[in-house]
Amino acid sequence: MRYDNVTDDTVDLIVVGSGAAGMAAAITAARHGLSTVIVEKSRYWGGSSARSGGGVWIPGNSVLRRQAPADDIEDARAYLASIVGGDVAPELIDTYIERGPEALEFLIENSALRLEWVNGYSDYHPEAPGGRATGRSCEPSPFDARALGDDLATLHPSYVKAPLGVVLKQSEYRWASTGLRNWRGPHRLLRIGVRTLLGRLRRQKLIGLGSALMAELMLGVRAAGVPVRLNTAMTDLITEDNRVVGVVVENSGITTTLRARRGVLLACGGFDNNPEMREKYHRAPVSASLTLGAPTNTGDGITAALRLGAAVSFMGDAWWAPSIPLPKGPWFALSERSLPRSLIVNGRGVRFMNESLPYVEATHRMLGGDHGQGEGPAENLPAWLIFDQTYRNRYMFASVAGRQPLPRSWIRSGAIVTAGSIPALAEQIAVPTQSLTATIERFNSHARTGTDPDFHRGESKYDHYYGDITNKPNPSLGELTNPPFYAAQLVPADLGTKGGINTDLNARALRADGSIIEGLYAAGNTSSPVMGYTYAGPGATIGPALVFGYLAARDAAGVS
Repeated sequence: MRYDNVTDDTVDLIVVGSGAAGMAAAITAARHGLSTVIVEKSRYWGGSSARSGGGVWIPGNSVLRRQAPADDIEDARAYLASIVGGDVAPELIDTYIERGPEALEFLIENSALRLEWVNGYSDYHPEAPGGRATGRSCEPSPFDARALGDDLATLHPSYVKAPLGVVLKQSEYRWASTGLRNWRGPHRLLRIGVRTLLGRLRRQKLIGLGSALMAELMLGVRAAGVPVRLNTAMTDLITEDNRVVGVVVENSGITTTLRARRGVLLACGGFDNNPEMREKYHRAPVSASLTLGAPTNTGDGITAALRLGAAVSFMGDAWWAPSIPLPKGPWFALSERSLPRSLIVNGRGVRFMNESLPYVEATHRMLGGDHGQGEGPAENLPAWLIFDQTYRNRYMFASVAGRQPLPRSWIRSGAIVTAGSIPALAEQIAVPTQSLTATIERFNSHARTGTDPDFHRGESKYDHYYGDITNKPNPSLGELTNPPFYAAQLVPADLGTKGGINTDLNARALRADGSIIEGLYAAGNTSSPVMGYTYAGPGATIGPALVFGYLAARDAAGVS
């Protein structure tokens, strides 16, 4: 294939994408002596990782060994095996569990990465064999972004402004959401306020969550001498003698070939914002309009690998996020579903799940079908989160503090509906009045006893994390009795697509027959997930991205 305006440039390893997987690989490759470049399609660096909560789920890492209760690595292995099942090769799970601590320690030593244990943020399935109610997730502390210098201007913005207009850690969000209900709420808010005030007095530029994580990795990339070429889109892979030897990139209308002596790592995200691929692999109402992934994630790496015969898996699934379709974009309903005095119903006016389920599993229930993938029958859509005025008085909702009125634009858009009675609410959201009334009456009768015999809400320790621990006898259950009543529409949004290129233990891309596509690697959401159809805990996307980006670079450098 010929290209106009072509120039040549050669390095050892080309990394396509500047998210967690790409930066982990670039740092590792450079520190092992490989000349490396990152090419990034967006005008920003950080990808969906910068837009995320910034959690890292890597069992047995050094941070957990210092700060968390003792954990057995075999328990973590048993946990992943139990929730993932036979959908992923056991050796991939073994590699992740065994090499994860090593990978994270290397990145800590070779970047500004500083993590802390998220105390009590449980695994998403803590009752499964090997699961931990105390949690295995780590997160970055708030970071002073002045260290980035001019690079701060091109850090990918978060998908939404921070609640309350301040920098929150994941460990603090749960207390902010329950406001004044528990002494920990005001205590944490005071600490956040002091931190914010001190930061301003010191003229710091504090950032948190995924922004902090990626900023810390970027300092490692800079220290390793790896250039990051923004606004540079990969349009094709170059092969010679059945080996990938480079990429074709486009910047400002100029087409350039970049050659790679050791290989190309595709770490450019999924196909979140590719309408044609979403239509092919998913079904309505799933669509690119509902994704929270980076806008430039359009499946470029996956489609380029498919042209070379790469095999792909889990293309019908995603890192689902039940969300409220607010006028400025979907709001990821993380805590809102777990708080007392709320429930979720479908278009028939009946409950269909434990509302506090982890978000991937919750959307699986919304979509229905085999594993709840995107091609499921969508049997429980439309869905509505129903709550009462006491809920609004007590809890933060979509970043609006308790007792504050919800924006009128939300009401006008139809995303939020309110009425003075349950029958009136049922009429407005077009669900059978008798059915919705009966559902709420049954729910209330069980909530008074603190039990949910229908869907077991509040029985898992995970359910309690975003619940209200002052609410007795169950932090997740409460009656809906105080008008007006509210209904918030829920849609199957996602944090990114899950399907991608099949890879081996060193992140090398594979064909359908299991043979290796020489010179081609994939990691992050461009690769098939080690988590299969499920999600182990907070940070279980970024964790594998870091680990397999690290392993890909080591393989390219010729070290095991």
